[in-house]
Amino acid sequence: MFRGLSAFLFICLISSCVSTKDMFHQNKVIAHRGAWKAQSHPQNSLASLNEAIRLGCEGSEFDVWMTADEVLVVNHDADFKGMPIETSTYAQLLTQNLPNGEKIPTLKEYLAEGMKQTGTKLILEFKPSAISVERSEKVGELSVKTVQELNAQKWVDYITFSYEGGKKAIATDPKANVAYLNGDKSPAQLKEAGFFGFDYNIRVLRAKPEWIKEAQDLGLTVNAWTVNNPEDMQWLLDQKADFITTDEPELLFELIRKK
Repeated sequence: MFRGLSAFLFICLISSCVSTKDMFHQNKVIAHRGAWKAQSHPQNSLASLNEAIRLGCEGSEFDVWMTADEVLVVNHDADFKGMPIETSTYAQLLTQNLPNGEKIPTLKEYLAEGMKQTGTKLILEFKPSAISVERSEKVGELSVKTVQELNAQKWVDYITFSYEGGKKAIATDPKANVAYLNGDKSPAQLKEAGFFGFDYNIRVLRAKPEWIKEAQDLGLTVNAWTVNNPEDMQWLLDQKADFITTDEPELLFELIRKK
């Protein structure tokens, strides 16, 4: 009896050591704005998020803006149906829908949907503000605080074109994984600033392939966007990039399976 009880307690102890993070897929495939293209889902919609989850992507990337009344919403462009997001209220944005009938998702709604599973990470890109650097910093700060409020840290990694906003996000949560998008900082500069890695345009990495090994030697992650060409995908796989962001996740999965 005691021997059986000891075995049970050992199994429970081992199970408690397995974090949610260990359960996420590790296949390099990041669906750009969700998996939208093959099934004609709206970009950045809950439908495209759920399709990325269904496919088993390692991550689903999405874009976050802040409205005039400081509601964080998910949309790629600076405007939604002709309404500039930064100078429109959330109520104004709700007067229009996505093509599939969804309303524009708030960050909280998007995170809540993504947290229903533990296979696909949520890659949160907070957009630089066209109004001010201070507003870019606030979007970074509020994005992190929203993730903390929902206890979504295990699901979320961050990316941004705003160097200042990225540093603000890191300052808000030093444990947050924040990667930089703009392509103008060396791996050494990013390491010093506390970034998790870089997510650079494929053209940057083609021009400076030495940055891949340099970054990984420094403990930084390497991602590239937006990689839809099979030759570029294969090159990044050969270079052992950590992640590949694509509008064609199905194609990337096919290449990975052939390796």
